[in-house]
Amino acid sequence: MSPEHKYSHWKKNLWAGILFGLGFVAFIDETIFHQLLHWHKFYDRSTTSIGLISDGLFHAFSWFATVGGLYLVADLMRRHVFWHKMFWGGKLLGGGGFQLYDGIIQHKLMRIHQIRYHVDILPYDLIWNITAVIMIIAGLLLIRSAKKESRRTSGGETLAS
Repeated sequence: MSPEHKYSHWKKNLWAGILFGLGFVAFIDETIFHQLLHWHKFYDRSTTSIGLISDGLFHAFSWFATVGGLYLVADLMRRHVFWHKMFWGGKLLGGGGFQLYDGIIQHKLMRIHQIRYHVDILPYDLIWNITAVIMIIAGLLLIRSAKKESRRTSGGETLAS
């Protein structure tokens, strides 16, 4: 596969990673914090029944994103243009982006749920949001590195997307 051919599919590789990462982190959140530990529901401002319905919708969303990402991966593999580094960069960016959105928007601004209740929440918030920022930075660095490697292998010229 020529570098030009691979580079022409960088956005699809990136979006495959973003969707998969977003869905994967949402699935882990749902499975561990909602179902196994029972720390919260997706929507905690109503009855337990409403919380369970909201968890079901959240779970469906995470699977739609994951399956959508894997569908794109299958297409990229079929075309022989799957780009591991770009995909992993997108995966970290998508997962970290979801986690930061959850920690800032849903936990603090919308207050639809917290990570935990009846404990000092600060350590949980710090770990949750700092981990998200680290994932985003690592994802952006991988994406940048993949683009640089592609430019280097193509003779230094910038390839059109």
